[in-house]
Amino acid sequence: MTVDTTAASDRSDLPAVLGGHPLRPGGPPGWPAADPEVADVLARAAADGSWGRYHGPHAEALAEALASACGLDHVILCSSGTAAVELALRGLKVGDGDEVVLAAYDFRGNLQDVLCVGGVPVLVDVASPNWNLDPDRLEQAITDRTRAILVSHLHGGLVPMPVVREIADRHSLPLIEDACQVPGATAWGRPVGCWGDVGVLSFGGSKLLSAGRGGALLTNDDGLVQRIRLYTHRGNQAYPLSELQAAVLLPQLEKLDGRNERRAEAVGRIVPQLLQAGGLQPFQNPDAVDCRPGYYKLGLKYDPSAFEGLARDGFSRAMRAEGIALDPGFRSLHRSHSQRRFRAAGSLSEADAADDGVLVLHHPVLLGTDDEIDQVVEAVEKIRRHAAGIRDAAPAIDPQPA
Repeated sequence: MTVDTTAASDRSDLPAVLGGHPLRPGGPPGWPAADPEVADVLARAAADGSWGRYHGPHAEALAEALASACGLDHVILCSSGTAAVELALRGLKVGDGDEVVLAAYDFRGNLQDVLCVGGVPVLVDVASPNWNLDPDRLEQAITDRTRAILVSHLHGGLVPMPVVREIADRHSLPLIEDACQVPGATAWGRPVGCWGDVGVLSFGGSKLLSAGRGGALLTNDDGLVQRIRLYTHRGNQAYPLSELQAAVLLPQLEKLDGRNERRAEAVGRIVPQLLQAGGLQPFQNPDAVDCRPGYYKLGLKYDPSAFEGLARDGFSRAMRAEGIALDPGFRSLHRSHSQRRFRAAGSLSEADAADDGVLVLHHPVLLGTDDEIDQVVEAVEKIRRHAAGIRDAAPAIDPQPA
């Protein structure tokens, strides 16, 4: 429902959520985008029959390409990033009552994977600059029951992996590095996913490398690979990535570096504008040499006081109405799960703030032209000018159920 608050002759600046004209009438760009190389690979797979095989050339070629890019010995392809985290936990022999430390603001599948293998998630707070795991909180979470540390790089943020790696080594704990949002990124001189004993990738439908579904584990641990293979092979592969999925991922992998560079350029263009405008604070990473974040999503901290008290979700709806995909982030794990399902290690105050304040700009926007990138800030300012009206109209725009 739209709310008419002005005369038809004065609608040029009115936000779409209040009945004005959206900046992008066609809505956010779709993903995956049309790709002639992917179309060609699909045609060739259909012609040679490899699309329907149990064992064909594409999965093997993809595994070899990923291993080469990361400089690791083993890549196990599987059905999703969530499955990859579960298999990593099983390969590390995490089981009943074992504790796994992870950030309180994280993808919910990671907590549920720990529960799936019988483990106990132990939640630590996130760092204020980028609302990713705070390594200064790790040691207070480690006990004699801790069996692994699980680290995710989220929303353009990077966790300081040299610090995490040192803590893990000092306590003889294996480290799982969730790189599902950041394929092709670099952290402190290494490809993201290569700091852990196991790295994890996702090929879900919205990801930078998309096959609709799919994932991968990356490791040098021969024993872990053997344990995973024994678990997953039940007369056939129980967690497969299909040949057709592997086929469409290969040309995307070849373009990944170029697309990541374009996204980084777009972030470099938009961040100064947002900082100058105020109210949306982009995630900030620690200063370090040889780091290149990945931008599956650009994380932003929302300040309602800069928008006349307009709630974050109302701001997001208004941006969506303008055709800009700027959405709330994850729910923090301690707020979306029963307290009986995890242990909190200390205060989770920053994770509370993240739960209330994260907004994420989706990556297809970042592949647009400079003019399209600038439209994001234009939409923000359009909503700022009318924030009080959007706030006051919220019950009519988004009526609550009776």
